[in-house]
This record gives sequence, structure tokens and C-alpha cells, in this order.
Amino acid sequence: MAELLDQVIESPRACSYLPAERACLETRVMVDVDPLELEELLVRGWRRFGPFYFRPRCADCNECVSLRVPTSTFELSKSQRRARRGAEGLRVVIDVPRVDDERLDLYARWHAMREAHKGWEPSPHDAQSYGLHFAFPHPSAREVAFYEGEKLVGVGISDETPRAWSLVFFYYDPELLDRSLGVVNVLVQIEHAQRRGIPHAYLGYRVMGCASLAYKARYRPHELLIGRPLESEIPEWR
Repeated sequence: MAELLDQVIESPRACSYLPAERACLETRVMVDVDPLELEELLVRGWRRFGPFYFRPRCADCNECVSLRVPTSTFELSKSQRRARRGAEGLRVVIDVPRVDDERLDLYARWHAMREAHKGWEPSPHDAQSYGLHFAFPHPSAREVAFYEGEKLVGVGISDETPRAWSLVFFYYDPELLDRSLGVVNVLVQIEHAQRRGIPHAYLGYRVMGCASLAYKARYRPHELLIGRPLESEIPEWR
């Protein structure tokens, strides 16, 4: 059973997705969250990094909308089919997340690219920080590793529950920028959820005014969560 260690509602701050808006997150620090408990959080719009569970709690903005893809009815677009064909030579290994020098180096090079091209703030690349956010022990935690030959070129961090596959984070080799690995990562994980009989793949928050998050709307058909339902409320997805 989940144990709540801390709960914080931050003060409003400048939004990193929509600069004209003010953002506010509610964060819970929890341990011993089992897959069914995680599923109940996902269906209500919560996300997870390590022991940190969070959801927007912005007072005047509702642009962060949880999006999920019904795996049984998902259809690839023409551009998604091209991206998938272009990555057919990659080998995919799905296992539990782990920390090693190869992953730390790949993450550091990817993040440096985002800092240069997107203006991101520097991020710690050490094993402790990586382990806390991406490899924290959890029964639902999964790693989707992409290899070209024996070289690691992409890593997806995800969560699996009986009825949900949640895509959490993805980073890749900057030298393969033209291979659309971000698209390939989503497609491979939706396909895996289909094979596992998992009905929904959760892609996180769609923000139409932010190019880095608006892309999620291109995975169709999809469903959007209405509002921010409490534990006592039945979530409504349309």
C-alpha cells in the first residue's frame, strides 16, 4: 500500500510551456505504490518521476491536458509509417531501468543538445540523480532501450500497469536527430502495449500552445481527460 511521505503545492511561477501563464504543480512523494495504485493515479492525470508524483494545479489555466491512446484502435499516419520504416534496423530491449556509464553519457549528450537548441537549464548527469528520477525501484518501472548494432542510441522510461502503459521520458543520440527516434519510441511502445493487451498508452500532457508537447495530438485516435478528478470522483475521458 502506498505511503505518503510528503505533499507540496508550489507557489505560482512562470510557466515553462506557456510564458504568458503562471504554473503551479501539486507534488506527492510516495513509496510502496503498487501497479494498481499507480493506475488509479494515471487515470486521474498524475505522472511519476521516481518517488515523485505530480499533477498541474494551475489556478487560471487548463492547457495541460492528459492524453491517452486506445491501443486497439490506434492508426499510424503516413509520416509515422515512414518514421517506423526508417528505424526497422534498430534492436529494442525492454527491461527494468538501470544506471551505467553508457546511459549517463547518452543522457548528458542529449541534454546538452537540448540546452543548446531549446535553451534548457543545465541538469545533473550523475548516477545518483539519474537513479532517483529514472531508475527508482518500482514494480511498474520499465526501460525501452534502442540499439543500433551494439550501440545504445535511445532510452525510453515507462511504467506498466495491468491497464495502462505510461510513457514517461525519452532521450536519444543527438547524432541520429534525422531518424525521428522520438516518434519511433512512441510507436514501439504503443505496439508493445497492444501485444500485452494493455488498453491505453498514456502520453502525458498535451499543451497545444507548446510545440514540445503539442505533437502528442498527432497520435490518433486519442482520448483527453476532463478536468482534474479527485480520488473520490470517476474520471471522464473523451
